[in-house]
Amino acid sequence: MSRFWSTVVKGLTPYVPGEQPKLANLVKLNTNENPYGPSPKVLEALRGQIDDGLRLYPDPNADQLKAAVTRFYGDIEPRQVFVGNGSDEVLAHVFLALLKHERPLLFPDITYSFYPVYCGLYDVAYETVPLDAAFAVDVADYAKPNGGIIFPNPNAPTGRALPLADIARLLDANRDSVVVIDEAYVDFGGESAIALVNRYPNLLVVQTLSKSRSLAGLRVGFAVGHHELIEALERVKNSFNSYPLDRLAIAGAVAALEDREWFDRTRQAVIRSRTKLVADLGALGFDVLPSAANFVFARHPRHDAEKSALALRQRSIIVRHFRQPRIDQFLRITVGTDEQCEALVGALKEILA
Repeated sequence: MSRFWSTVVKGLTPYVPGEQPKLANLVKLNTNENPYGPSPKVLEALRGQIDDGLRLYPDPNADQLKAAVTRFYGDIEPRQVFVGNGSDEVLAHVFLALLKHERPLLFPDITYSFYPVYCGLYDVAYETVPLDAAFAVDVADYAKPNGGIIFPNPNAPTGRALPLADIARLLDANRDSVVVIDEAYVDFGGESAIALVNRYPNLLVVQTLSKSRSLAGLRVGFAVGHHELIEALERVKNSFNSYPLDRLAIAGAVAALEDREWFDRTRQAVIRSRTKLVADLGALGFDVLPSAANFVFARHPRHDAEKSALALRQRSIIVRHFRQPRIDQFLRITVGTDEQCEALVGALKEILA
């Protein structure tokens, strides 16, 4: 039936999401989900929305959620906040509203693989900028004509983070372009560039509640920036879907942002587990990139990554392997609970032996 497809669809190469296997007793360390559940206050808020009110449309502006974001970060106004169904939908609107120009969009050669997919969908010209030899972003490499810049900080799948001083240097050198900082993993060790949005009208920061708030199943993301950038996103959203977030998503997201104690407790637990996991992998001979995310990126100089991933899978442990130049010998490993990390390390000891 592909004869009915549009020419746009025929030319698309869709994003391939991480595997969600339906297997029992699985140690699932492949999609960077938080090993700890959402705040109990989130669950209470969700239950409070299960009533007759579901017959009504949700608030199209999600004003309660925008207010919660402003309270959490301070020094920003609700008109500087945009919300959507996960950061992926927010990013989709960003590509169309702010990054489609005559000059090419710039992003790293090793980064979130959805970026080139959006470029294909919206016919956005782009160039990739190689990470340096240590798999880090060098902002000096972006000092060339462009129609925008985007990358995650911390980067994915490498986990390496840039300090705010480097982000500011990048913004100073690209005042005529929109710079999008994708902060899906920032709460596990990075510095949020939201602190810079009032200094730089060309900065847009995108975040998600999927990782550090354990709400991957609820789909809530947001962007923060100058109100004129946000207005562009709202124009696209209201030409596409005026009611992106349902009542449950809004209520759950507000509760997650308000429960700072749970947020801090669970993210610190992940950071502690990451520190131990890095040490354990190092003791096995792995080279592990410095990570400020809830995953690590590791390779072993004497063992093939794809074979190791398969051997782990045979032991009911799933990690992510990318068949991509420069990184095909790396494994991306989500930081799980201490018990899950111990199971991984124990399995790797068997495999390497």
